[in-house]
Amino acid sequence: MASRTRASAGLCAVLAGAALIVIACAPSPTGPFPDPPPDDPSITHGTQAAVLAGGCFWGMEGVFERLKGVKQVVAGYAGGNAASAQYELVSTGTTGHAESVQVTYDPAQVSLGTLLKVFFTVAHDPTELNYQGPDHGTQYRSAIFYSSAGQKATAEAYIAVIRNAKVFRSPVVTEVTELPAFYPAEDYHQHFMDRNPDYPYIVMWDRPRVAALERSFGDLLAAGN
Repeated sequence: MASRTRASAGLCAVLAGAALIVIACAPSPTGPFPDPPPDDPSITHGTQAAVLAGGCFWGMEGVFERLKGVKQVVAGYAGGNAASAQYELVSTGTTGHAESVQVTYDPAQVSLGTLLKVFFTVAHDPTELNYQGPDHGTQYRSAIFYSSAGQKATAEAYIAVIRNAKVFRSPVVTEVTELPAFYPAEDYHQHFMDRNPDYPYIVMWDRPRVAALERSFGDLLAAGN
């Protein structure tokens, strides 16, 4: 497995002697973060699936699987082809894939817009182009992969709201692009955070994301989280 050294979105870890100090390092919002507009009506019924990319999929999965209304989260790859959907190849940054999560959810309990608010404010930093912290490469890009016109419309409408509100000092660089296919990652990547809570990378970079989720979106947490 390739070494993981990426800083979590919105958080930095600083070693002070033997102590780990977690501090905020995301672009400072210039005002309250706007709520999403209503979802496109075509995606408000039945079970839906959103594919989101924003750096290492371990932390992304750990955040979204804690939300009420979310039925399943799968770590995987999107943006490339089946033959290259392997961790060792994706990690080279040459396959077109992005490390992603497929979030299956009930829109009667949580909207795509709400998932995207978590995506933009907790799960990663949407102003970093083709990297997250020290992890560089297009495989760490910020992207929303849509599988319907309704998903595309909802994502683009919310990004327009965020940009017009000027809540980040740097531009939002999140791509909104059609999903060619989603390929689940290898078994050892699935639910990595929950299965390896003391893994150093998880402790330093991804558990703070969950802590930020709990602080900012406690009302969205599923029972038991």
